[in-house]
Amino acid sequence: MKRSWPTLISLLLLGSALVLLGALQYRWQSQISENERTKMEKRVQDAAERFAEDFNREIQAAYVNFQLDADSWRSGSSVQFNERYDYWRGRTGYPELIKDFVFFETGSDALPMKFDRSTREFKTAEWTPDLRELKQQSLKEKNRKAVDTSRFLLLVPAHESTRNIERIVVRSSQATEPPVINLPGRFGYLAVFLDENVIKDELVRTLVQKHFPDDEFDLAIFDREGNSVFSKGGPVSGKDASAPLFDLSTDSFIFFSNRDALPAGVAQRQRSDVIVNQRIETQTFSSVQTNSNSTSGMVTVEMKRGGQPRSQIFSTLADGQPASWTLTAQHRDGSIDAFVTNVKIRNLGIGFGILTLMALAAGAIIYSAQRSKAYAQRQVDFVSSVSHEFRTPLAVIYSAGENLVDGVASDREQVARYGELIKGEGKKLTSMVEQILEFAGAQSGRKKYNFAETDLAAVAQKAIRESMPQLEENAFKIETDIDPDLPPVSADADALTGAVQNLIQNSIKYSNGTRWLRVSTSRTSGGFEIAVEDKGIGIAQGDQRMIFEPFYRSKEVVDAQIHGNGLGLSLVKEIAEAHGGTVRVASEAGKGSRFTIELPGSLQIA
Repeated sequence: MKRSWPTLISLLLLGSALVLLGALQYRWQSQISENERTKMEKRVQDAAERFAEDFNREIQAAYVNFQLDADSWRSGSSVQFNERYDYWRGRTGYPELIKDFVFFETGSDALPMKFDRSTREFKTAEWTPDLRELKQQSLKEKNRKAVDTSRFLLLVPAHESTRNIERIVVRSSQATEPPVINLPGRFGYLAVFLDENVIKDELVRTLVQKHFPDDEFDLAIFDREGNSVFSKGGPVSGKDASAPLFDLSTDSFIFFSNRDALPAGVAQRQRSDVIVNQRIETQTFSSVQTNSNSTSGMVTVEMKRGGQPRSQIFSTLADGQPASWTLTAQHRDGSIDAFVTNVKIRNLGIGFGILTLMALAAGAIIYSAQRSKAYAQRQVDFVSSVSHEFRTPLAVIYSAGENLVDGVASDREQVARYGELIKGEGKKLTSMVEQILEFAGAQSGRKKYNFAETDLAAVAQKAIRESMPQLEENAFKIETDIDPDLPPVSADADALTGAVQNLIQNSIKYSNGTRWLRVSTSRTSGGFEIAVEDKGIGIAQGDQRMIFEPFYRSKEVVDAQIHGNGLGLSLVKEIAEAHGGTVRVASEAGKGSRFTIELPGSLQIA
């Protein structure tokens, strides 16, 4: 019991260390997973917002650049419009984005005017049902939409120019709120028709490749009704990130503005609080949406130049409704949470698997050490047992020889008896030496088996015949059930005979006073069997799995001082396995045992 304490303490320390490592790994992996989740959520949201920013910038440029006042339209001249059109085409990456321009007045029944690209002029066109419906919607505040994705058009207002100065106001540095812009009346609307194919096949796909170049996320664009207008990857049912498209409220406009666009009085006076740069192309902007009781809101655009205060320079109407289109990104695993959880489970599985392997390896080392220790002890016991087994025959031989030399046995009968005694003990010694040599040969792999045509019935009968002196000496009653019609098999007859003889001798040795045994041979569905059955002391259940190991002898046998070396059954197992078979035992302590050598049917000679 004392000798097991170091092993128990080692196992306890090892188990504690592995549990601690597992707990730390779980904690660290949870932290890593949470950080990874946060980073992925921020990364995909940033990508979606950059996608939307680039998309909306193109739409905003198409909206803002073509805002002309009423005087420009009344003049009938297309010079200002063409200048803005050329400016827009020179800076957009999608010059075919705009398909058509149609202008119509709101306060008269004048025919609409359509832009002719060949002549670069607006020419009178006929009212179509769609244009009439569009005009009717533009007259109604609540139905008017700056962006109509069902028709793929932008509705750009043209305001009266009488109060144009109110559209360009510099906010003073002392002001805490941006000045409110009061828009003048609307003279008409410019309908900017967008090319649906360019939007979906060029603009959207280019931005997908730019901001979502890999296949980590599935993408979809939904309209206000929730219908999918574009998708990439698998179906999108949830969202890890989203951003509005066709949104005119923005922090970044690229728009057209020059001196000619300002009222003449403003350009001449050069007021210090009015922006009169010849061309403003790139600046920093912010947008503010004012409160409104109607469904539409006003978007005011402010500009900040250098360290100066922000200045309002542009206003337009927004829907006040949800975004026309919404970009939605979802991880291909269903969600970022699902992906991170799967990675966490996988990593924990790998980590715990490694810890488990470490535990198994350590356990195997400890088990191997214990087994080696037990095996070494068995070897010591074997040497002690063999020495004792050798001592008795040698002592008998020495005494008999001494008596013969000293003339104690003088008559012929006594000499013959002593000679027979010496012969018997010598045979015992020879048998033990041969058994040890046979075991050594089997362990070294040098044992050779001579397979030849063999009669199993003859093998069993020979084993009985060679064991008969011990059987008769111990007054054993032997029964046989040997099938004489068994077909010949390819086997080593001497090896099989020795195996059966070992089993018979064990039955004699462990007879427990009941001197009976039975030897049988039979054919089974899978091959052949040779069985030796007795009514001896039997084998405890806990010892049955170890009795075929070399040098093993149960505690009960050792305590009963039954002589033996623990090699017999291991040799039987070795011989059976060399023939492709097995040996099994059925036993119950105090009632006897049955050992069966099972041989495969493949040994049968055709």
